[in-house]
Amino acid sequence: MRYSQLFGKTLRDTSGQIQVASHKWLVRGGFIRESVAGRYFYLPLGMRVKQKVMQVIRAEMDRAGAQEMSAPILHPLELWQETNRDRAGNFGLTLVTDRRGGQFALGGTAEEMFVDVVRRFPISYRDLPFTIYQFSQKFRDELRARGGLLRVREFTMKDAYSFDRDATTFAATYEQMLDTYSRIFARLGLNPHIVPADNGYIGGDYSHEFVVESDAGETLYLLSADGNYCAHEDVAEFYIADLNPDEELQPLEVIEQPTWVKTIADMRKFHNLPAARFLKNVAYKNIETDEIVIAVIRGDLNVNKTKLEHAVGAPEQLTPATAADLARIGTRPGYVPSWGVAGVRTVGDSSLQTVRNFVGGQKTDTTDTRHVNYGRDFVCDHLTDIALAEVGHVTKDGHQPLIEKRGIEVGNTFQLGYHYSQLMARATFTDEDGAARPYFMGCYGIGIGRTLQAIAEVHRDERGIIWPASVAPYAIHLISLGRNDDAERLYQQLLAWGMDVLYDDREHVAAGVKFADADLIGCPVRLVISKRTGDQVELKRRDQSQGKLVTWDALPLTPEFLAVAAAQSPLRHQPASSD
Repeated sequence: MRYSQLFGKTLRDTSGQIQVASHKWLVRGGFIRESVAGRYFYLPLGMRVKQKVMQVIRAEMDRAGAQEMSAPILHPLELWQETNRDRAGNFGLTLVTDRRGGQFALGGTAEEMFVDVVRRFPISYRDLPFTIYQFSQKFRDELRARGGLLRVREFTMKDAYSFDRDATTFAATYEQMLDTYSRIFARLGLNPHIVPADNGYIGGDYSHEFVVESDAGETLYLLSADGNYCAHEDVAEFYIADLNPDEELQPLEVIEQPTWVKTIADMRKFHNLPAARFLKNVAYKNIETDEIVIAVIRGDLNVNKTKLEHAVGAPEQLTPATAADLARIGTRPGYVPSWGVAGVRTVGDSSLQTVRNFVGGQKTDTTDTRHVNYGRDFVCDHLTDIALAEVGHVTKDGHQPLIEKRGIEVGNTFQLGYHYSQLMARATFTDEDGAARPYFMGCYGIGIGRTLQAIAEVHRDERGIIWPASVAPYAIHLISLGRNDDAERLYQQLLAWGMDVLYDDREHVAAGVKFADADLIGCPVRLVISKRTGDQVELKRRDQSQGKLVTWDALPLTPEFLAVAAAQSPLRHQPASSD
């Protein structure tokens, strides 16, 4: 490709609103441009990178025996209604109506669609397991788009769906897909943590996120100091020691308390006790049912909303209660009680059993309670782990401190179990005994744009992106400095050798500008022909500061040339037997 003819050139600067480095380099390098908030054009350079990312994914998915297909982008709304996901308030479903009055959802994920196509076929146990996948445009009406391709409202996803006969066969399928994802990301130049996470609105019992460590990401996860424990903050567990197990139980009593005592900090000051000795009550509302849920926890801990949602069977449906919500149950902010409110559900954290003689739980303007003990003085409707793991906590064995990490989620894998096959009619196969059995399912996603930007975030320097050879828009960036005839001959020779080449053939453009553009674009190898090079060519890797002179004949034998040539065909992969 001749740079003079390329649509979409580099920029010297970007808007001050762009904060994430990889977003800046993608815009400045001429890879993407924003249409409206959360929706992006992929310019020709960006499209080449995107397609190469997809080719790597396709090669490894096919290697794993998965089969590519495609589903319509418009999903009949009745499919989402079968699984009740049309009412998932936090998903951001976009609905459209056609001229015949048919209602559709713009696909944000495709579990229902793939179950629907599978149930149209008479499948027996002999046909299982199988995995089918697609590359498809997805739509999610995100509340806040940010960070370039990291959080958008329209994006391309590789989503796959596996169908097994039971949990035993699924275990092998799931492990194979974890291995497949590890190979994919390794080929893309990424080394993500595999982080146990929450299934959310997707359903099922367990999942994993592939998270690339980066301050630009939104995913928070906890890692033990020795690296043996890793979990998303939504599901992370930690050790909570008994605080005062030998203290004698005291009788419950109501005490006078000044009106200025409103927060845990105030209580600590007035009572001269550590935060763990106080009861903390946090109220939420179920946005689907309007039910009020009160979470009760030790005062030194915070409520993990995701764990709480699972405790009450309302994934992604809880929101902090407002003053109006609290007024409806006869209380107000700062005075939410631990017990005694009719018509609400109470969920206690397991930490309530680690303290004797709590203070709090029944605050008024001038009084509160003390010597409160769980099980003797009050009980909750549920008692379970709803505590948020944070820096300073330790692993469940009590030995390793937890370290907080931030990263970019590039892929996820979900065990769905029977969640969809039991909600959707006729989602069954015929077993050996002739009986109809529901499928045991899994699903597996990779966000293409987010992965592309994660690569740019990891592989960059102060001058621009340094693309891995497997996904670089071009393997070689050829620059001519006043010797266009020679450069043209080399360009044609490189094409004849089967190389992807971006040829900067611009005349009357300073060498410094061409070099700066080459750094911004980030092709793995730069070749320069100038008067200084004579009958040779200057070869420099993008990730190195110094180049070298080589003859044209020796060029194909250089390690740099051989490396990018080997990466030119992302469709190639080693046979499985070579692992």
